[in-house]
Amino acid sequence: MMRTPSKQGAENNRGISGHLFTLHQRLYHALNLGLRSSGDKGRKWQSSDIEIQRLVIRSIDAFLDCMSVEALQHPLVKESIADMIGALEGILHFTNEATLSLASNVTVKMVNVIPSSILQSPVLDLIRPLTSLLPSHQLQVAVSCATALNLIFPILHIKREGEVWEILKETKAVVYIVNNIHDFFDGSKSIEYLREMVSLLSKILWRWRSSRFCVWSDANLMEVLGVLSLKPDFSVKVAVLQLYSAIALCSNGAEKLLENGKAVLHMMVHCMEWSNSVSVQMEGFRLAQLLAINEEGCSTMMTLCSEPIVRAIINGLNSWSSHSGKISKDQMSLLMEACRLALITRWEGEHHNYFWKLGVDRILLNLLLNNFHNTSQSQQFSSLKEQIAAAQHGLNQNFHPVLRPFIWDILGGLAAHCLEDFDPKMHGNELCINVLITCACLAFVDSIHNTRQLCQNDLSDIFRNESASRSVLMMIYSPCKYIASQARSILSELLRPNGKEHLKYVLDKLSQSRNKFEMPDNYQSVIYLMILACYSGLPQYRKHIIKNQGIKILVAFIRWCLSNDVHVRRLSMALAPSFFIERTCCRAHTEDWDGDDIPLLFSLWGLAELVHHSSCLKTHPDIFAGQVDYNEAQLVSELQRICSHTSTPGPIWYAAYILSHFGLYGFPSKLGKRMGKVHTEKEFVDLELILTNGEPLHVHSVMLMARCPSLLPPQELPLSEITFDGSLARNDLEKCRRIRKEVRLSAHVDQQALLKLLEYVYLGHLQASAELVKKLKILARHCNLQSLFQMLSRKRPKWGTPIPTFGLTLALEPAGHHFSCSVSVPHMHVHKVILCSSSAYFQGMFRSGMQESHTETIKTHVGWNALFKIVKWFYSDELPKPISGCLWDSLDADDKLHELYPYVELCWLAEYWCLGDDLHEYCSRVVISSLDSARHLSIKVIQIAASLYQKKLAEVAANYMAPLYHQLRNSGELEALDEELADMVRAASVRLSQDGGHPHS
Repeated sequence: MMRTPSKQGAENNRGISGHLFTLHQRLYHALNLGLRSSGDKGRKWQSSDIEIQRLVIRSIDAFLDCMSVEALQHPLVKESIADMIGALEGILHFTNEATLSLASNVTVKMVNVIPSSILQSPVLDLIRPLTSLLPSHQLQVAVSCATALNLIFPILHIKREGEVWEILKETKAVVYIVNNIHDFFDGSKSIEYLREMVSLLSKILWRWRSSRFCVWSDANLMEVLGVLSLKPDFSVKVAVLQLYSAIALCSNGAEKLLENGKAVLHMMVHCMEWSNSVSVQMEGFRLAQLLAINEEGCSTMMTLCSEPIVRAIINGLNSWSSHSGKISKDQMSLLMEACRLALITRWEGEHHNYFWKLGVDRILLNLLLNNFHNTSQSQQFSSLKEQIAAAQHGLNQNFHPVLRPFIWDILGGLAAHCLEDFDPKMHGNELCINVLITCACLAFVDSIHNTRQLCQNDLSDIFRNESASRSVLMMIYSPCKYIASQARSILSELLRPNGKEHLKYVLDKLSQSRNKFEMPDNYQSVIYLMILACYSGLPQYRKHIIKNQGIKILVAFIRWCLSNDVHVRRLSMALAPSFFIERTCCRAHTEDWDGDDIPLLFSLWGLAELVHHSSCLKTHPDIFAGQVDYNEAQLVSELQRICSHTSTPGPIWYAAYILSHFGLYGFPSKLGKRMGKVHTEKEFVDLELILTNGEPLHVHSVMLMARCPSLLPPQELPLSEITFDGSLARNDLEKCRRIRKEVRLSAHVDQQALLKLLEYVYLGHLQASAELVKKLKILARHCNLQSLFQMLSRKRPKWGTPIPTFGLTLALEPAGHHFSCSVSVPHMHVHKVILCSSSAYFQGMFRSGMQESHTETIKTHVGWNALFKIVKWFYSDELPKPISGCLWDSLDADDKLHELYPYVELCWLAEYWCLGDDLHEYCSRVVISSLDSARHLSIKVIQIAASLYQKKLAEVAANYMAPLYHQLRNSGELEALDEELADMVRAASVRLSQDGGHPHS
C-alpha cells in the first residue's frame, strides 16, 4: 500500500526529486478516489466514474514519465506499483470505451518502464483483463493489450504458468487471437495489429504445450500464415517465423509445417540469408533447428531443400570473416545458431555432399585458427611435424573457444558419414582437412593431459574434452579411407612421447570408475572409454592394452552396465539448447544411435576392435586368457542379451559385430526366438526347395515372402492362411487351400549354406564355421540380404546404420494376398504357422485333431482395433503406438475411452491366448499412463477391466478413483458399479486417507 503523504513522509522521501514527490502525492490522492479495501485481497478498484478513471490514468502516466533508474529503487516508488496495477486492472475490467485506450496504453508503458524483478508478482493481476480485451472492436485497445501481454509473458515465472494458463482458457485467448489473425485481411487492420497478434500467439505456444494443437490443426490459419509469409515487411516475416518455431516445438506441428514444406522452407531460407539483419537470420536458423530436431525431421527437410539450407549454414558460419577485430555479441549469437544447425552432419544424407562442395572444411578451419587462409601458414607443409606445429600455434591463440565443441561435433559427423572413396586431393582441400584432423588430434591429446592434471568437476571442461574425443573417434573409424588413415597417422605421432603412459592412466581410471559412477564422474568415464576405443584403433597399442588387462576392464565394464542398468545420455553444449528440449512436446521416442547407453556402446566398441584384429591374426582365444572372470559362452550370452533386450542401435550393432567373431551372425530377437520354434517342423509347410540331388527342404512360404523373397518362385503362391473374423461366417478360402509347391534350385546352391540361410530367415541369426561362411556370403549376396552379407564379411558397423528389422509384416501387405476374398465382414488373413509360433493356445487348437483344428475361420471376441493391433504384434512383436501428447489431449472423453478400450481387450487376449507377460505388461502400462492424464475415465475402465477379468487393472482404476470417492458417491456415479467394484473403490479411498499418499498404480 502507498504511504500517506505528510511532512514526515517528505522527510523519508529524500533521494527522489521534488517533482517526482509531487507527482506521487497527486497519484496517491487520485488512487484513493477509486481504491477501496477488500479484506485479505488488499485494495481493489471500485469506481466506474469515467472522470475519476481518466484522472487516475493521467496521474499514473505522469508518474511513470518521471521514472529513473535511481527512483525505481526507492521504497516510495516500489510501494506504489501494486496500487497502480490494481487501478489499471479495475479500469480495464469496467471496459468503459472512453478510458480503455488510455488505460491500455499506460499499461504498456508501465510494463516497459518497471523492471521485471519489481513487476513479477503484481503484474499477474493484469493478465485476465488484458486477455479479455483482445477481441475488442477498438483496434488500438486490442493492439495495446497484445503488446502488454507480449511484454509480460517473457518475464513470467515458470511457477505461475499453470495459473495463467487457466486464465487463458477461461478468456478463450487463443481462439480470439486466431480470429484476429484471420480478420486481418478485411483491410481495416494495421501491420502493427497483425505483428502483435502473431507474436503473442507464438509466445503462448512457446510456454503452454496445451495451446499448440488448436493452432497447427487449424488448416485455415496455416493457409493464412503461408500468405502472410509472402509479405515484404520483414517484421511480419519474423513474427510468422517465431510462430512457426513455436508450432514446431510440437512434433506433430513440425510434421504439419513440413507437409507444406516448400513454402515454409523457402521463407525460412530467405530469412537466413546474410543480407538480412542478424535478428532475422537467427529466427530462420532457430526454426530450421526445430524442424531438424530429430533424424526424421532432418531427412524430410533436406529432401525438400538440401542445398539452399546448407548454403545458408555455410554463409552463417562465414559471416564473421568480413568483420575485422572483435566479433560483436549479435554476430557471435548468429555464429552459435549456425553451428547448432550445422550439427545435422550427425545424420546421414545428401546434405553431406553439399557441405563438402561448399567448402565446409575451409570454413571450420578459419573458425578454429582465425582466418587461417589469410595467413602465411596456409601453404603445404614440408613435414608432419611442421603441420602439427602450425596447428598448435593456431589453437594456442584461443580464438573463440566457445565454438570448439560445435566444430568438433560437426567435424565428427562429417567424418562418420564420409564416403569410402572420398579423396580431398580431387577437391583441392587436402591441406584444410589435414590441418583440421591435426587440430582435433591435438585437442584429443590435450584432453588426456587435462584429466591428469586437474580434478574434473567443471562440466564445461568435460563437454569440451568429450566433443574432441568423439570427433577423433569418428575420424579414426571413418568409412573414408583417407580420413581414417590421416587420423591414425597424426594421432600416433602425437602420442609418441607419452602414449603408453597416458594409456595406462586411462586403464587405471576405468578400473576404478565403476565404484563411483555418478555425475560428473560418469561423463569423465565415458571420455576414458572413447579414448580407449581410439587407442584400440592404433595397431601399435593393441598388445599393450591386452597386456594391461584392457580386455578384462572392458568386459567387466560391459557386465557392470548390464547388471546395474546403467544409462547415460550424451550431454553436450553443442547440442540443442536445453530450453528447446524442455519446451518440446509429442516427440516420438526414437533412439539415437548411442541413445542413453553411451558407456555400454564405447565399451563394446573398444572390445570389438581388439577382438577383430586378434581374430584376423587367429589368436583371439588367447587374448581372453586370464583376462575375464567367466568363459566364452558366458560372454556370448551377455552379447546376445544386448541384441535382444536393448533398444539402442549402436550397442546392438557392436554386440552383433563381436558375436560374428565367434561364428554367430545376425541379430537375436524375441520374434526370431518365437519363429525358431517352427523352423524344423513340417507342420503347415507349403513349399519344398528341391536340391539338385533331389532332396527336399520343407519351408513355410510366408517366411520366405517376408524375409527372403528371392528364394520364392516368380509365379504366385497360395498361402496357408486362416481368417480372424468378428462373426461366425466362413470365408471362401477353399479355392486357395494349402497346396505344396516345389522350387528346384540351381546346382550352384550349396546345401549346408542353404540350411544356414534358412536358419537366418527363421531366427534372424545363425551359427557357421569359417569355411561355411565363404559359401554363405555368395548365397546372401545373390539373395540380396545386405545386412547378413555385412555381418558375414565382418565389416565394422557404420555410425548411424539402423538395425535390420526382423519383421514379417510384408506377408500382411496387399502383395502378400494371392487370392481374391469375398468375405464382407471386417477380418484379417493370417498364417497358422505364425499363430502357433507365438501362442500355446493356437498350438493346442490346431494340433488337437478336433473340429477346431481344421477351421479356416476364427471368431474373436474383441473389437476390430484390438484385432488389428494383435495381428500386427504376431508379425512384428510390436503394437502400433498409442495416441499421445496433444493428439490425446485434444480427444473428448468418449474418444479417449475408444482409444483405451482395445488395450484392455489385449490384456485379456494376452492371457487367454497365452501370449506372454511382456505383451500384457505393455498394454497395462498404456492404460495406466493414460489414466494419469484422464482420471475421469477410471469409472469406465474399472467396469471394462472387470468384465474382462482383469482384476489388477481394475484395482489400479480404483486407486485413481479413490481421491474422487466422495464426489462420485454424492453424484450417484458409483451406483453404476456393482457391489464388488464399489467396495474396491471404497477400500482404495480408505487406504489413501490413511497414508495421505497418491493413487497406487
